[in-house]
This record gives sequence, structure tokens and C-alpha cells, in this order.
Amino acid sequence: MPSPDPTPSLVVAQLYDAHHGWLSSWLRKRLANSADAADLAQDAFAGILVACRRHALPDLREPRAYLTTIAKRLVVDLYRRHALERAYLDALAQVPDAHAPSEEQRLIILQSLQEIDALLDALPAKVRGAFLLSQLDGLTYEQIAAHMEISVRTVKRYMAEAFRHCILAAP
Repeated sequence: MPSPDPTPSLVVAQLYDAHHGWLSSWLRKRLANSADAADLAQDAFAGILVACRRHALPDLREPRAYLTTIAKRLVVDLYRRHALERAYLDALAQVPDAHAPSEEQRLIILQSLQEIDALLDALPAKVRGAFLLSQLDGLTYEQIAAHMEISVRTVKRYMAEAFRHCILAAP
């Protein structure tokens, strides 16, 4: 009688045991920051565990290539978060001290900005572009259509998709 398939937790634990040290080292070399490297290595395996529980883990003939792909995405996300944080802090530096938010408010605002960034990043590029032109630049659908060289009907479809995405993402 064949043995049952291992549980997702066991598969990820074996992957972790075999490759965590290598992945941490790989990330440290690229980030030059051992704390960020350790966090991203943990995030990679936590993400794999979550994905593995939702779907079957793919047959990993090249586990390090798989881990490298995940780690590269996490590094890009880290750099985006840092860029967003720098932009926020730069904008905050322009605010008079009397109107500056408290540390707690700053953290809440920064977390909210990161959630919005992730939400927008999940949209297709053209949908995101139309949405931002509407919501940030205040352009009408006709102006967006002219700017993007698409029909007003397409702009309406993009906006509906963006709003639907935002509504579904709301808690």
C-alpha cells in the first residue's frame, strides 16, 4: 500500500530545513542587511505554506530556482515599501510641526499607503492607469480616453474593474 502524500506543512518544513540557510545567505548578499534578509526568508516560507494549503505545491525539481523567484518578488516589494516610506517621509517633512501627525498616526498612514499600493499593484497596468488618472488627476472619462488613446467605453470598463477590485478587497 503506498504511503499517503505528505501534508503541506511537512513538505514546507522539509523545504525549509533543506534551503532556509541558503536562501537567507542569498538574500543577505543582495540586501546587505541581515535583518531584512531574515524577514524576507521567513516571508518566503510563510507564503509557500499559505499557497501550499490553498493549492498543491508544484513539483519542485529545482527548489532553489523556485525560492529565488519568490525571494526576488519579495525584494521588489521591500524596495517598493521603502520607496513609498521615503516619499511619505519627504512629504511629511514639508508639513509644519504643529500639523504633523503623531507617531501612531504616521504608522497608520504608512500602513494604509502600503495597502493601497498593493491593491493598485494587483490591477492590470491599463486599468490602474485609468483609475489613477481619474482618482488622482481628476480627469473625466473622455479625457482619460483621449490621454490613453482608447474608447470611453473601454475607460468605463476599466473603471468598473478597478472599483470592483477595490470593493472586493475591502474588509
